[in-house]
Amino acid sequence: MALLSDNVITEKLGSLEGWGHEGNQIVKQFKFKNFIESMGFVTKVAILAERVDHHPDILIEYSRVTITLSTHSEGGLTIKDFNLANEIQKAS
Repeated sequence: MALLSDNVITEKLGSLEGWGHEGNQIVKQFKFKNFIESMGFVTKVAILAERVDHHPDILIEYSRVTITLSTHSEGGLTIKDFNLANEIQKAS
């Protein structure tokens, strides 16, 4: 799996609402009404991640969930990160 160039990363981020590029990862914070809705979203993300065998870092803070994506085995961003971000976006 090839690492993406900065130009490709910028292009791919253009189609993802609210995602930011921080170092070698992309990050988005999702906000929900309460903890139960946050956990429901995290469960959806877990199912998506398991299906494609690509797992995000997830921080849960009551009604906020922060998703961080990077292909750790490659040391940066690959197309896998943006594919999963797109699926997570649809699930939110």
